Amino acid sequence: MTPTVKTLSELVREIDGKLVGDGSVRIYRVAPIEEAGPGEITFLANPRYFSYVDACRASAIIVARNIVPRESSTTQVKNYVEVEDPYFAFAKIHQIFNPPSRFAPEVSHLAHIESTANIGNDVAIFPHVFVGKGARVGARTTLYPGVFLGEQVEVGDDCELHPNVVVRYGCKIGCRVKIHAGAVIGSDGFGYAGRGGQRLKIPQAGIVEVQDDVEIGANSTIDRATFGRTIIGRGAKLDNLVQIAHNVIVGENSIIAAQVGIAGSTRIGKNVTLAGQVGVVNHLEIGDGAVIGPQSGIGRSVAKGAKISSGLHATPHQQWLKVMTLLPKLPELWMITRRLERKIAELVSRSEKG
Repeated sequence: MTPTVKTLSELVREIDGKLVGDGSVRIYRVAPIEEAGPGEITFLANPRYFSYVDACRASAIIVARNIVPRESSTTQVKNYVEVEDPYFAFAKIHQIFNPPSRFAPEVSHLAHIESTANIGNDVAIFPHVFVGKGARVGARTTLYPGVFLGEQVEVGDDCELHPNVVVRYGCKIGCRVKIHAGAVIGSDGFGYAGRGGQRLKIPQAGIVEVQDDVEIGANSTIDRATFGRTIIGRGAKLDNLVQIAHNVIVGENSIIAAQVGIAGSTRIGKNVTLAGQVGVVNHLEIGDGAVIGPQSGIGRSVAKGAKISSGLHATPHQQWLKVMTLLPKLPELWMITRRLERKIAELVSRSEKG
């Protein structure tokens, strides 16, 4: 692949920035501020990294508007790009220098494609892919080795399904969706009816619908609905090792970090953030824009825009041992506290009467 080289002026136009310095400087790579050198561009989004500016050898730094670092006698960087959001601008430039891989539109003879499947134009299908009866694969989509598409599966245009992705029968994948290795879309939801010692499986007759511009991390699992659809809304981003149960709806542009588990029939609003290892019980609603901190256990619905930071926090071992020692004594301590409260109330009452 031919390396991408851009002048600083060209990059400024791409991110709608303001140039301070020499626009003819040639840039061929992005790098973190503490490592960047000549020919590279970096960014400064957090004031705590101001100390790196003097020693930075990058050809340019992306900064927030009106906060170009004051140069000292040791400052080496003379070129800055002012933008509204340095981190977002950096991400756009990072995409320019690291475009997605493109493969020749070719279907391997080692892939198995049922005769009733519909394969779009310019599709790349690697060896050992299986495409089932009546499945549809959109234009310019790439299916890496070991991908399994069941009967009647639909995959839209410009998608990437990485090695060993499984999409089971009837599920629908939108356009520009990226699914990383080992993810499973459309396994049975976890539904059983119990009577005595018997567990009777409830057929999972619904599907999963993944809408446009979604990204799903490696080894994540999204269960098919009991009836109807499990939905991953447009623009949602799921990290690795995420579990989405049957009939869950994830709203547009929501962010779900690694090891989150969401139980059945829960509704996640738009622009919600669930940090790592959040657990959500079934049949809840999490409102638009809510932010839930790591390791939080969500046992009731969450209001729109709520900010919840809870869960387990690491503590020094000796302190943790003391806490664990006190836990069995909490009921006794509670009773003592209640008795003391009543005694105090009696004394206050006598004093007021007296």
